[in-house]
Amino acid sequence: MPPHMRPYESVLDTIGWTPLIRLTRVTAGIRTPVYGKAEFFNPGGSVKDRIGLAIIEDAERRGELKPGGVIVEGTSGNTGVGLALAAALKGYRCIFTMPDKMSSEKVRLLKAFGAEVIITPTAVPPDHPDNYVMKAKAIVSATPNSVLANQFYNQVNPDAHYATTGPEIWEQTEGRVTHFVAAAGTGGTVSGVGRFLKEKNPAIRIIAGDPEGSIYAEYARSHTTSEGRPYKIEGIGGDKIPDTLQYEYVDEFYTVSDADAFKLARRVVREEGLFVGGSSGLNVHVALEVARRVDDPKACVVVLLADTGERYLSKLFNDEWMRENQLLEEERVTASSLLQAKGNGGPELVTVGPAHTVRQALNLMSTYNISQLPVVETGDCVGAVSEGSLMAQAIGEPALLERPVRDVMEAPFPVVDSDLALERFSRLLSRAVPAVLIRAGGELTGIITRYDVLHVVQGIH
Repeated sequence: MPPHMRPYESVLDTIGWTPLIRLTRVTAGIRTPVYGKAEFFNPGGSVKDRIGLAIIEDAERRGELKPGGVIVEGTSGNTGVGLALAAALKGYRCIFTMPDKMSSEKVRLLKAFGAEVIITPTAVPPDHPDNYVMKAKAIVSATPNSVLANQFYNQVNPDAHYATTGPEIWEQTEGRVTHFVAAAGTGGTVSGVGRFLKEKNPAIRIIAGDPEGSIYAEYARSHTTSEGRPYKIEGIGGDKIPDTLQYEYVDEFYTVSDADAFKLARRVVREEGLFVGGSSGLNVHVALEVARRVDDPKACVVVLLADTGERYLSKLFNDEWMRENQLLEEERVTASSLLQAKGNGGPELVTVGPAHTVRQALNLMSTYNISQLPVVETGDCVGAVSEGSLMAQAIGEPALLERPVRDVMEAPFPVVDSDLALERFSRLLSRAVPAVLIRAGGELTGIITRYDVLHVVQGIH
């Protein structure tokens, strides 16, 4: 049945049953099919919509959350949105604490739902009073008729994914799923989905990604806790092991850097048309590694696309922020890439021999609309001629047109290797040296002029 064939009673009814979409371009050269579980299709834009509603309904059933009550949570933003979305319809007030590394978009979004947002420092220990989770607990203690959503320790979190996300993946893949990839923040998604899928088929591999600086992966390997380090990816990893991360359902962990995660997120947007955030980039990075390793067209890797990239426009999709944090690899412009970008439809290199006449040289320059011509003999540049100089001489001495080029040629153009960086070979160009020749595989393959550097480089950047 096509989706949304009937009207809904409220926006809460649209949570879940997010689409499964095959990744076809970032997977180029990989035989194993990879599918993204597009959780940003949820009404609040992330996978956390699932647990926001479940946590509130559980607190209502247990009588902890009463009419007019206050929902408090320490959140990286997405759980707050999921809670605020449900609270808006149910009439509850929300107070959220957030680390200061989170994007401004998330803060504004929570406030748009009517929530109060308190920003706390990121670089404090997990048990410090200013830690965002500890601050949320303190607010609950001081606020009458309030409840702590407690996503890091509330078993409703993984249970919600056991009841919804896992069954959806199983049904959408018709039971063919062989690997599930999702980074752990609270661990609820990877644990709940992992528990469900392993009950269906114990051979299914559950793989968690983890940012460099988080302690989750190291704990899985050594069963000892260490001190975490700051990292830029939001919403996943941590410096304290949560109860909702159930290691028995996770087969292995992959550690991924901020730069690799953000690079993949930007690629997914540009190549797949799926606007995802940094944690999804990390997940896809891991999923591609898994798919390459498996190398089986009959396998089926499902990767969680956790939230929308709209939450990170000021960060990972902001080139200036990426450069400030040394996360953006500047495109290295080489002689060969500049030559490729220059492409004008004509031959990459037009040359003349020293025995050819000046008339023949001028005819070549006129035919190909070029103003300078290298003189080449047995594969080497032995000289150069320019249209302006030849025409000025020929006007004063018409007989010059029939003389060989060797009689009038000037110094040869410099020759550079095709992989030489622009900043290196551009220094060779001047009024006296208007062009350089490019050599690849021992042969002259093209020419770059001062004009090319001025006009083509703008297009590359």
